[in-house]
Amino acid sequence: MNPFLRLVSHLKNYKPLLVGTLVCNLLMVAFSVVSIPAIIPFLNILLDQQPMVTQAPSSITLDNIKDHVNFLLSQIIQESGKRTALAYALGLVLVLYFLKNFFRYLSQFFLSPVRNGVVRDIRQQLYDKMLALPLAYFSEERKGDLLSRMSVDVQEVEWSILNVLESIIREPFLIIGAFVFMVYVSPSMTLAVLGLLVFTGLVIGRIGKVLKRQSKDVQERLGNLVSMMEEGIGGLRIIKGFNAEPFQSAHFRRENNDYRRMLVRLLWRRDLSSPLTEFLGVATVAVLIWYGYNEVERGLLTVPTFFALLLAFFSMIEPAKKFASAYYNIQKGMAAMERIDSIRDADLRIFEKKNAKSIAVFEDKLELRNIDFAYANSNRPALESINLVIPKGKIVALIGTSGAGKSTLADLLPRFHDVTSGEILLDGTDIRDYRLHDLRSLMGIVTQEPVLFNDTIFNNIAFGITGATQTDVEQAARIAHAHDFILATPEGYQTNIGDRGVKLSGGQRQRLTIARAVLANPPILILDEATSALDSESEKLVQDALDVLMKNRTSIVIAHRLSTVQHADEIVVMRDGKIIEQGSHEELMQRGGEYGKLVELQSF
Repeated sequence: MNPFLRLVSHLKNYKPLLVGTLVCNLLMVAFSVVSIPAIIPFLNILLDQQPMVTQAPSSITLDNIKDHVNFLLSQIIQESGKRTALAYALGLVLVLYFLKNFFRYLSQFFLSPVRNGVVRDIRQQLYDKMLALPLAYFSEERKGDLLSRMSVDVQEVEWSILNVLESIIREPFLIIGAFVFMVYVSPSMTLAVLGLLVFTGLVIGRIGKVLKRQSKDVQERLGNLVSMMEEGIGGLRIIKGFNAEPFQSAHFRRENNDYRRMLVRLLWRRDLSSPLTEFLGVATVAVLIWYGYNEVERGLLTVPTFFALLLAFFSMIEPAKKFASAYYNIQKGMAAMERIDSIRDADLRIFEKKNAKSIAVFEDKLELRNIDFAYANSNRPALESINLVIPKGKIVALIGTSGAGKSTLADLLPRFHDVTSGEILLDGTDIRDYRLHDLRSLMGIVTQEPVLFNDTIFNNIAFGITGATQTDVEQAARIAHAHDFILATPEGYQTNIGDRGVKLSGGQRQRLTIARAVLANPPILILDEATSALDSESEKLVQDALDVLMKNRTSIVIAHRLSTVQHADEIVVMRDGKIIEQGSHEELMQRGGEYGKLVELQSF
């Protein structure tokens, strides 16, 4: 779908407000157009050219409205004098302009919640889509650029498109209304200036196309800047540790200067719209005055009517300027809209079948049959010919060198990725046949890098669990050996732990993630290098918590430190995406194969 039409489709949720906006704009246009000929009686009286009409027309039609007005003014002049008639004429003009601006305000009043509501809807759609996208998508995109699209580009849509929505709705009506009046008063004079207006439109259209292309480049450059800022904040410890502040600063300065240059060129073209429109408008007025002078000389127009004609044309210039600026802004905003749509149209890849089955209990086993898997845009498979059975209640350890495919295999179980070929069976049914929510509810995950949120300890432990009580959370924390250090924090369970848990130590952060898994109480547990980043004391506390957590659960444990998995029911040795050995610790040691070499190497 065209990005602009897609944006307009959001407006269907605000039909009553849009109707109110449209009605108020039409009324505002009506009073604006009526206020143009309303100055004719005022000028006639002021210039002492008011025709005196002694007999009222028999009926009111479009052609004799002027005669009715002249008759009423003639009556007032005869009864009360010209000063009173002038007061009435001024009063009419004031009333018309008051009503015009009153309905103009009402149109903005109705449009404001529409504009901000659409921005809210787009932002919510982007966030929901981000949560639904597979992990593979984020490995191919820069996080900072995604953040830029979800924040800066959405804001650009509001500034460049939605802020001028009123101009798009209102200005064409104003232009058409004034143009119709001009045609009604003097068709020949109106047609004489129409050619200049067409020329103006062609010039604006040409510049607008260039503006859209440049704007997209500017938005992408800004995305790079946001990405660099995000990386700089995230890697500040390393930047400082390697004295790389000058290097990073110089790198950012180059990108920042490039962005400035591109933005300046963009704004030069955008800012050209208003003065260019005004100049062409004044040029048209010059033609209009020259032509109108001839019309007045020939007696085809009166001086007040000619002034009204000029006022009508001037009434077109400002809306034309706003409409031209709106057109430029829309072209600029469309580039941001296209970047937003690239996220909204991204392939989910992980789909749930319409008739997907529900599952609440894990009863028998997990089985991987002839699994092959390759990442997108990769020339070699990450996993190849994987066959593995994980019985309920057993602990299966995955070991091997970095890049062997251990984490990739574990990510296939909750369907963070889907297999390229083969199938994963849970209780005899392909996991792709289950509802995603139900499948993932059966699994708890504890990763090497603790994933915590800038929130309270209580909310981090109870994350994603509806109705968790204080007692439930405290019990989970005790099992994870976290209760004591939590009580030592300033506000206990209501202590905010900062961005990614920065206020806590590594061991404390990991024990909170274990407490989260305990509270979720999943039958299948996936531990991905849960202790590898900890010091010995923290590792002992965390390992004790994990031992309690793994009791009576089916556990898939990924580990580099082989001493932590020797108690596993089965150890699976992987290399280059394949299983090369499997068995218990004793069996594998007796074989003297890859596992025995790894144990000896770590012992040494």
